[in-house]
Amino acid sequence: MDRGRVLNVVRVGLLVLILGGVGIAVWRNWGEVSRELGRISPAAFVAGLVLTVSAPLATLMGWRVLLADLGTRLPPAPAASVFLVGQLGKYVPGSVWTVLAQAEMGARLKVPRRRMAVVGLLSIGLAVLTGSLMGIPALPRLLDRSADAFSWWWVVLAVVLGAVLLWPRLLNAVIARGLRLMRREPLEHELSGRAVALTSLWFVLAWLCAGGGVLVLAREVAPGAPLGPVLVATLCGFPLASAAGMFSVLVPAGVGVRDGLLAVLLVTLMPLSAATAVVVVARFLAVLADLLVAGSAWAWGRRHHLLGSDA
Repeated sequence: MDRGRVLNVVRVGLLVLILGGVGIAVWRNWGEVSRELGRISPAAFVAGLVLTVSAPLATLMGWRVLLADLGTRLPPAPAASVFLVGQLGKYVPGSVWTVLAQAEMGARLKVPRRRMAVVGLLSIGLAVLTGSLMGIPALPRLLDRSADAFSWWWVVLAVVLGAVLLWPRLLNAVIARGLRLMRREPLEHELSGRAVALTSLWFVLAWLCAGGGVLVLAREVAPGAPLGPVLVATLCGFPLASAAGMFSVLVPAGVGVRDGLLAVLLVTLMPLSAATAVVVVARFLAVLADLLVAGSAWAWGRRHHLLGSDA
């Protein structure tokens, strides 16, 4: 068995262990968790779903900016088909399926595979970077774990680091160095400052939408929790947890990593059963949102032969 197959077996095994552990934990505490789940009203569920669905759509807009900056302007419909269907690759054990799927579908739109693949990698990298920067204000809660663990200096640090790390000249140098280390050809031309800024803004909006969905759920199960810390734990903590999950290439979609870190942040503000309910529903909404947007994009792509020939 070659190295790739062994790695995939490890990933699948690790995923099964994580899901099994989560299932056992929820089962053992089902009485308390089910009561917390009952507190989530249909209106809050729908609001959380709408916000969660908005996240990949905002990410799509940032991805289109990068693709246009490197030479290809795709209309919204085909761009959505390529990006949103390709995003389902994150649920497959492995670390490149999303990029490969987007490159293959993009080729049917006459977009060079290399360009599409590079844009896919760049969007993942910028998503992780912006999510990590947004998560910096949540670090005191992880380190201190007290109800009032917050300092505006962490916000200042996030802004300063963002200004430095997203500075186009430095970012392009890092990208060029990374492509050399991967033995890939350099970018066709450097990313413009406008593209970097606009993409970052779209990705920040995506993180705010996703974190907003978690915020709605948290306010339902723990209405008495102080609003300020809840805002930090959800709007900042969720991007931090998700970015950490995106680093964990051994499990698809950051399963277990994102959920565990988010639960650690929430449990400082509410009972463990309530935090578990929020994490479980948030994960369900994320999967449902991905299926909804990808399903619509798949239908368009199927009609326009982006997913394969009629035969």
